[in-house]
Amino acid sequence: MKTPNLNNDDLRWLAVLARDPHADGQFVFAVQTTGIFCRPSCRARHALRENVRFYPDAHQAEQAGFRPCKRCRPDQRDPDAQRVATIEKACRLLEQDQPLTLEQLAQAVAMSPYHLHRLFKAATGMTPKAWQQAARVKRLRQALALGDKVTDSVLAAGFPDSSSYYRNADAALGMTAKQYRRGGGSTTVHYALSDCALGRCLVAESVRGICAILPGDDDHSLVAELETLFPHAQREQADAAFAARVNQVIASIDNHALALTLPLDIRGTAFQLQVWQALRAIRSGETASYQQVANAIGNPGAVRAVARACAANTLAIIIPCHRVVRSDGGLSGYRWGAARKAALLKREANPQEE
Repeated sequence: MKTPNLNNDDLRWLAVLARDPHADGQFVFAVQTTGIFCRPSCRARHALRENVRFYPDAHQAEQAGFRPCKRCRPDQRDPDAQRVATIEKACRLLEQDQPLTLEQLAQAVAMSPYHLHRLFKAATGMTPKAWQQAARVKRLRQALALGDKVTDSVLAAGFPDSSSYYRNADAALGMTAKQYRRGGGSTTVHYALSDCALGRCLVAESVRGICAILPGDDDHSLVAELETLFPHAQREQADAAFAARVNQVIASIDNHALALTLPLDIRGTAFQLQVWQALRAIRSGETASYQQVANAIGNPGAVRAVARACAANTLAIIIPCHRVVRSDGGLSGYRWGAARKAALLKREANPQEE
């Protein structure tokens, strides 16, 4: 946010004395004894007030005969904006089909590999390698959804060879590429319906672990929701062994003090997984805003993306997206209804009532 009302030289001089970075872009100041003009935030030693003149921008300062400071470079783009533009360029390069090493990427954006890696992670919350991997998986999903051959899809997505794919993409897809291309047709999802403190609840399990916990009002809508998550998978109701595991899930839902120790099949993009990991760090009885979650994953500008990741969660309660609220404390949305969210937060705030 810019410093307001810098409409006279006295206020501009105060901004220079404070080296206020928010004043950058609103004006430049020039020193008559040196012939140099600077940004308000320049770290150079201050001149005497009587030797300072103010100009709306670098162009007018240059026309008046001053030259730009080599330290703060007021004739160039704002350094923060330059860094953002550099990271945006790096993201676009990583999203291309051709795989890039960190060294190649750094050379393309004219930055050292170490500096780029540090800035990239600070800006996006992910390493360049993780960003590139997430882009590959996204392209793979798109190609498989169109029915392309698995080998063609793997290579078109940017995986250098099939072994690279099998080391990484299978976990991201939650199944093999062939199964994903068929909409999960060769996978089997067992499910069961039960009562819980939130009403009815559907619990589903894949070969990897619990893959869905869906509270709801009636069995029909819950089964329909499961079908949208696994449109072509073989859905089978629970046998006795799975029923016992379902009881563990329900017990954990009904009493947050009982930790669920069953394996989970958590499927999502690299960003979603990062958000969900942050959600699981929010303690029972506490809440966090979407902005705080975005800050926690090192990506403060991704508030809306965090909200979308919360909405994409399919493991209710276990991944506690209900603990994320608006900055003003309002409940905001919840995939399974605001009433359930309010009930969960009230119950966790008063554990003695369980």
